[in-house]
Amino acid sequence: MASQYRTSNRRAAETRGRDRSRFYVYGNAVRQAEAVPERAPQRRPQQPIKRTSRQVAKNRNRAMSIGPAYAVFLTAAAVCAVLICMFYLRLQSEVVSRSENVSYLQEQLADLTEANNTAYNAAVDSVNLETVRERAMNEMGMVYASDGNVIEYDSPSGDYVKQYSDIPESGVLASAGSVSK
Repeated sequence: MASQYRTSNRRAAETRGRDRSRFYVYGNAVRQAEAVPERAPQRRPQQPIKRTSRQVAKNRNRAMSIGPAYAVFLTAAAVCAVLICMFYLRLQSEVVSRSENVSYLQEQLADLTEANNTAYNAAVDSVNLETVRERAMNEMGMVYASDGNVIEYDSPSGDYVKQYSDIPESGVLASAGSVSK
């Protein structure tokens, strides 16, 4: 009976440990946690030390040591890695400095564009066509062209003309008879 009681107690304790989140405790007093007895470390029986042969010990030592060729290879690999890192850092610093230079040049371009637009607008605003017309007519004696003042000229070749003398009133520069003389 006592052994049966212990077994059921053990099962209940295991169930309580696993399923604590399922149970709701009524009341306002918190239960004290049960102290778990400390386990003594289990001692394993000492195994006799096996002696290894000399050849096995030699092979182990050789495997643990680094040969001269392998040391040279590792050194060369380390030097290459350091050189690659230095090259990468140099390239990275160049990229950063160039991007800063581009930003500076873009700011400069924006300032110059703004100054250019301001100067252009000031020049456009300073020219008053009505003032130019009045000055040309009053001070310089210019007049609008009338129908009799305009002479039309038909160019036989293209649109480029070099004028060496005045165009005659008739508008004909040369006739077939004057060219053959």
